[in-house]
Amino acid sequence: MGSDSDSSGGGGGIRVRGLVVKALLVVGGVLLLKRLRKSTTRWDHARAVADALSGEKFSREQARRDPDSYFNIRMLTCPATEMVDGSKVLYFEQAFWRTPEKPFRQRFYMVKPCPKEMKCDVELSSYAIRDVEEYKNFCDRPKDQRPQPEEVIGDIAEHLTTIHLSRCERGKRCLYEGSTPPGGFPNSWNGATYCTSDVTIYKNGELHSWDKGYDDEGNQVWGPKAGPYEFKPAPQSSYDDMFSSLNFTPSLSLEKKMDSPYVINEQ
Repeated sequence: MGSDSDSSGGGGGIRVRGLVVKALLVVGGVLLLKRLRKSTTRWDHARAVADALSGEKFSREQARRDPDSYFNIRMLTCPATEMVDGSKVLYFEQAFWRTPEKPFRQRFYMVKPCPKEMKCDVELSSYAIRDVEEYKNFCDRPKDQRPQPEEVIGDIAEHLTTIHLSRCERGKRCLYEGSTPPGGFPNSWNGATYCTSDVTIYKNGELHSWDKGYDDEGNQVWGPKAGPYEFKPAPQSSYDDMFSSLNFTPSLSLEKKMDSPYVINEQ
C-alpha cells in the first residue's frame, strides 16, 4: 500500500509541476509579446529619437583628432512643445564651445512617425525660427524665461529639411540612421543649390551628423568632406531640469577661415 501511495503522490506532483511550467510559459509569452508590440509602435520610435537628440553634446574628441577639419562644437537640444497630433518639437542650437552664449545655428526639430506608406520609422524635420534672437540659449534659461509652448508653435517658420530615420539592423552599434531623400533640399549658402543630411544615432547617446551643400554640377561647396561630425554626450549635470516640463526622458548615459568645412552661417 505504501508503494502505491508513493507512486500516486509522485504522479500528482509531476502533473502539478507540469501545469505550473505551462502557465509560466504562457504568461511569459504574453508579456514578451506585449513588450515586443510596445517597442515597435510608431510613436515609441518617435519618442526614442526625440529622447536621443535631447541634451548637450560636443565634437571635442573629433576636433582634437583632426583640428584642421573639425571644430569643437557644442550642440544643445531640448523639448520646446508638442503639437496636437503628438509630434515633438525640439529647440536646437550649435555654438563654438568657447562661446556657447553665441549660437551660430538655431532650428526647431519636429519629430514624428513616418507616414505608414513609407519604409522608415521616424520623420525628423528641421524648421527655421521666426525670431532667432528670442530663442538664443533657450535650453539654458529657466522655464519661466523662455518662450512658452503656445508661442513656439507660432514661431515655427519655413521648412528646411526632412530626414527619414529607420531602426538600425540587429547587431549594429546604432539605434537609428537615415538621410534626406535623393536630391536633398534647396539651399543657397556659399554657392549651393541643394543640401543633404545624414544622421546616425548610437546606443551610447552619440550622434553623427553630416550636412553637405552642392552646386548645380554636383560639386560639394560646404560641409565636412572627411566624414560626419561626431557629437558625444556631455556628463549629465545641470541639464536634468530641461526635460521635466514636457516629460521627455534625457538619453544622456548621454575661429577659423570662412571656407572651413563647417558651415557657420544660416543654411
